[in-house]
This record gives sequence, C-alpha cells and structure tokens, in this order.
Amino acid sequence: MRIYEAECTDAVTGHLIRLSREWEAEDSCRGYRANTPEDLMERRIFLAEENGEIQGYLFGIRKEAERSSTVMEKGTPFFEVEELYVVPEWRNRGIGRKLFEFAEIQVQDEVEVILLSTATKNWRAVLHFYLEELDLEFWSATLFKHLTGASLHEK
Repeated sequence: MRIYEAECTDAVTGHLIRLSREWEAEDSCRGYRANTPEDLMERRIFLAEENGEIQGYLFGIRKEAERSSTVMEKGTPFFEVEELYVVPEWRNRGIGRKLFEFAEIQVQDEVEVILLSTATKNWRAVLHFYLEELDLEFWSATLFKHLTGASLHEK
C-alpha cells in the first residue's frame, strides 16, 4: 500500500467525487453529501492506494483560529481534517490510521493542532478510532433529541 500526498488534478478530483458519492449512499453520516470539485479546491489531499486502486483518502485545509478557545489561542495555525474515508472492503486494516498519521507528519511543521469533527451515526466505533487509535483528545460534542408532538412550524 502506498500513502502519499496528491495534487488536486482532474483525475484525483474525479476519483474522490466518485468515492464520496459511494459514502453518501452508505448513509453513515448525518447530513453528508457527495463532494463537488469546489469542495476539494485548495485542500491538501492524502491517498491510500494499492495497484492503482484508491483504498481511502483524507483531505483538509490549513486555517488559523479566529478566536481563542480551550484548545487554542486566536491566531493558532491548525489543520482541519474535513474528510477521512476508507472504502468499505478495505476497512479494519489500519488504512484510516495510516492516512491520518501520514497527514500528521506532513503538516506538523506548519500547524500546532489537528482538528476534526464527525457526524457519524456509528459514533461508538468512530470515537474509539479517534480517541484510542489516533490518540486525539475529546473537545466538545453536539447532541440532539427529536421531540414528538406538534412541530413549531405548525403553530
């Protein structure tokens, strides 16, 4: 398996859009929609590939904190992982971990923090992966509960 940083060429963009459509069809993340070419512009893209077949990808963008938080001061450079995806038949083989660790090495001289959010429906497995396998720290969570009864829009 080869893990590498890829240029955002038309071919790479086409592969990632196809994979993101497959991810959308899985219906595993709340509100996930397939990527467009604009979603990939100015992103750093990391690929896992074997025999010319993309097994997974990670992409994100370098930013600076717009305000201070409990995690970083205003102006702190950070890398936001926007997507980390492994093709279903290649999951549970360490590919996601290898992608993340490779990206971490590539950005470590440019940023102080790596940040990511998730909207997965399989939160137990994903939190285990991020917290236990990748050694990320928990920062915050947004939880929700749909209430039964009349909708506010009906009033």
